[in-house]
Amino acid sequence: MSMFALLFLLIFFGGIAVTLLYSGSAAFILYQLVYFLNPDHRWWSAFIPGISYSLIAALLMLTMCGFSYKKLTAISPWGRQPMFKWLIALVITYFIAYTWALNPNAHDQFTIYYVKMVVIIMVAYKLLNTERVLDASIWAYIVGSTYIGYLATITGRNSGDRVEGIGMADSPDANGVAAALVPAGALLMYYAWMGNWKVKLLCVACGALIANGLVLINSRGSFLGVVVGSGLYLLYMMFSKYRRKGQRGMAVMIAVMGLGGALYVTDAQFWERMQTLQDLESRESGAGRVTFWLTTFDMLEDHPMGMGIQGYNQLASVYMDDETRGGVENRSVHSLWFQGLSEVGPIGFLFFIAALISLYRITQKTKQKVLADGNNARYFKILALECALISYLVAGSFINQFRAEILYWMLLLVAAAVNVYYLQQKESSAQLADHNHKGMRNNVRKAKVI
Repeated sequence: MSMFALLFLLIFFGGIAVTLLYSGSAAFILYQLVYFLNPDHRWWSAFIPGISYSLIAALLMLTMCGFSYKKLTAISPWGRQPMFKWLIALVITYFIAYTWALNPNAHDQFTIYYVKMVVIIMVAYKLLNTERVLDASIWAYIVGSTYIGYLATITGRNSGDRVEGIGMADSPDANGVAAALVPAGALLMYYAWMGNWKVKLLCVACGALIANGLVLINSRGSFLGVVVGSGLYLLYMMFSKYRRKGQRGMAVMIAVMGLGGALYVTDAQFWERMQTLQDLESRESGAGRVTFWLTTFDMLEDHPMGMGIQGYNQLASVYMDDETRGGVENRSVHSLWFQGLSEVGPIGFLFFIAALISLYRITQKTKQKVLADGNNARYFKILALECALISYLVAGSFINQFRAEILYWMLLLVAAAVNVYYLQQKESSAQLADHNHKGMRNNVRKAKVI
């Protein structure tokens, strides 16, 4: 048996055992690892049983949540996290959009996938209810990304100037794979700063493989995502008024090591491709992405409620000539923002924007709370999660990732941090205040009786 196959089976059945014997939250961590390992599409899949490992992990999550639902609801109720009501509204919009979808079969199929993903995210939110579990989930994502980086490294560029065939179930193409790796940058910077020397070495090793994978995949949007998300976090580390003593020096060291590593792993092919970012309308830059984006508004004039999933692709040949489409008949819009707008129209798209805004607002309150408690480390951890989300949104601005799992994982991790560091403590304080108030009233009653 292949060593990879044996390792996967140990991880999978070990994860089930940990879930059943130790903590139900391990089910989501197992789900994350299965997502990246993607056993059905790896060369070592012939050595393992042909079962749906992802489905088993998801059902395990649902089962553990069901058994402890009352307890988990007291710790992590959905109602206190405003983002979820907007995501539910978006799900409902997808169901309603079936009535006018131009490709009803595709819309029905992918709507079901989307609903399953949102359910998994909402269940995972209940399970990721402590700081330790939140860290474990972040590391599961980092380890999974490192595996993809390793795959890219050993595979090499096998399709022109990039790597293909190493993706996950919902992101099989190179650009989707690269976008999935982008958030790791900001998260690794946080752990490299806060961890001990062993953690720092682990971060360097993971970062090297992920960076090399990104270079080999050669995705321009993901390059921008890394620059914006990781660069923004680095600026916070260096210039935030809440930084710790010696933090700026560590940030400079991370920046120097990062730039040095980037110069080492990048090559002429990488920089030649990145140079095409200068003109988003050039044929070398996806045959004119800006034109694809703006065409969405032309389609919406005739279909104001949206076109449903893959509706844009179906209309591409009607609204754009062959030269503009680059010879591709069913051209995609190449942007998560315009993908969402084209699929569910302005109303559904506004639900998504409202989810982002509501999460941003409550995250600001969380940062104020941890700063008031004097916990600057948690402040920078929340910032790292925010920058990870931003980096994915930037990378996804150039590819269709509106319904990608990693996008909703990033939303989940930020929401879980808000719950652990703000909502739970806020509820505990309210319960304590209520308890003290009741105690005072009882004392007053006893005094009157006396």
